[in-house]
Amino acid sequence: MVSITLSVPEDLKREMDLFPEINWSAVARGAIKNKVALLTRFKEFTKNSNLTEEEALDFGKKVSKAAMQRHKKSG
Repeated sequence: MVSITLSVPEDLKREMDLFPEINWSAVARGAIKNKVALLTRFKEFTKNSNLTEEEALDFGKKVSKAAMQRHKKSG
């Protein structure tokens, strides 16, 4: 296994120190593993897409706006 160095703000480190029973290396490994899995699925999902990044962002904004409007109507 290789090692990496991770920097966190001092205030976060103080909060982490409140939970000495937690294996923070394992937490970081899990978060990194989940992010890599998500990015891998995203890459696979978009591999045949012809959208530019700008078009994808614009589409995402439109979807979010529509979802927000739908949520407001149902609430």
